[in-house]
Amino acid sequence: MNAIVEYFQHIPSLHRALIIAGGITIFWLVESAVPLFTFQYNKWKHAGINFFFTFTTIAINFVFALLIVFTSDWCLQHHFGVLQWIAMPVWLQMIVGLMLMDLIGAWLIHYIEHKVKWMWKFHTIHHSDTHVDTTTANRHHPGESVFRAVFTTMAVFICGAPLWLVFLYQSLSVVLSQFNHANIKMNKKLDRALSYIIVTPNMHRIHHHYIRPETDTNYGNIFPFWDKLFGTYCTTPVKDVHYGLDVLEGRNDEDLKDLLKIPFGNSIKTDY
Repeated sequence: MNAIVEYFQHIPSLHRALIIAGGITIFWLVESAVPLFTFQYNKWKHAGINFFFTFTTIAINFVFALLIVFTSDWCLQHHFGVLQWIAMPVWLQMIVGLMLMDLIGAWLIHYIEHKVKWMWKFHTIHHSDTHVDTTTANRHHPGESVFRAVFTTMAVFICGAPLWLVFLYQSLSVVLSQFNHANIKMNKKLDRALSYIIVTPNMHRIHHHYIRPETDTNYGNIFPFWDKLFGTYCTTPVKDVHYGLDVLEGRNDEDLKDLLKIPFGNSIKTDY
């Protein structure tokens, strides 16, 4: 545990970049070798659109990084937050902290984006992808990236998370998101076993089904517990999943200019 704390307390920026790039590369290769769906698309062109949104997400997170570091330092100095109020060993602090930050910084904001219409319009860019693969993980409109960064900061504040735990959470969040979006054909027994602990590809791809109610289920990113606890867990067979959104049918999901403009127009008809 001491080695983990020491590493993530001082993790170099290069290592954080390698975690992002390495995860995409590994899952890209795996899904190319054993794909679940055989898409008829230009994989590089598709990735180019998603990499654009990945870079905007990184830029926004870089801006918020200073605020997150300040928040973490403030919590430790003022003994504020759940992890500061309750004495616990480091291993338990890690588990509780990761679960709370995943609940607030990932599950909760994701759920809210599906329930608040003006936020949903930003989130539709993520759901607009009709060829979901590992590059879809960071396909977030810059506006949505701001929402998520704000909730990550809130999660750090509520948890009173030390910096090493923040960096560990962010690293796991990135890699698990790349994993559960990957177009990988997994052994059903393995996927089912893993789904008790982490969000798996078969669990999350149901969330990308083009119509409700499936679109409003399986919001989890790292842990599957929250969907099961709050009644948003779904087990629709993978063979029935159709990617995209019914309200965006007929639009080009690789038109970058159109994707950036969608949240600000009135062309999407939705009852959210």
